[in-house]
Amino acid sequence: MAVYVMSDLHGNYEGFMSILEQIHFSEADELYVDGDIVDRGRGGIKILQYMMMQPNIYPIIGNHEYALMQVLDFVTQEITEDAISKIDEKTLKNIIEYQNIGGQITLDEFYKLSKEEQRDIMDYLEEFTAYEEISVNGKAFIIIHAGFINFKLERKMEDYQLYELIFKAPNYERVYFEDKYLVTGHLPTRAIYGAKPDEIYIANNHIAIDCASGYGGKVGCIRLDDFKCFYSVENGDEK
Repeated sequence: MAVYVMSDLHGNYEGFMSILEQIHFSEADELYVDGDIVDRGRGGIKILQYMMMQPNIYPIIGNHEYALMQVLDFVTQEITEDAISKIDEKTLKNIIEYQNIGGQITLDEFYKLSKEEQRDIMDYLEEFTAYEEISVNGKAFIIIHAGFINFKLERKMEDYQLYELIFKAPNYERVYFEDKYLVTGHLPTRAIYGAKPDEIYIANNHIAIDCASGYGGKVGCIRLDDFKCFYSVENGDEK
């Protein structure tokens, strides 16, 4: 058994499957997918459909899943003149904001599903957790999509609101926990000072795993048992 984490797939189904092939992912393993599975790329819904069939893949919510959930109730209703006339300012704002972060490509994919398949996706998104706390080989890990808003060492994880965990990148020069690793996505490592672009960054009890798949980079994955890193192979790249 091995424990893996990846994040920020952004619809890169080929990259996702490339990782699973490289790690020889099996029923004995565990995989935590740390948010932003959808948007920008064309395979987000396809990835979700694959994940929901695997009981050993554990989804953690990112800001893109959160934004998607804000619009699905509206986009799944019958579009009539009456429904359009009842669009409130908040709903309209959510739709525009979601389109602005690359969500239209996901909605186009979602519209092609049957009503039953759409409901399955919506139900699955409700199963996403805000965070995970796990231990692997005696090491403790906290997995959240982004960083902390209103961080206090004495706060328990269950005391954080969802918005405090999915929108703001952490300070990678700060050690938040002396006895735990903080595993995050959200901010591509190409934007972290001192990190190698599009490679997993490990420093100061941080493990940053967003390798910019949504921006032409790669999907990154780390095996927590020994910190071995894997990267997607696609578009003719050599292993």
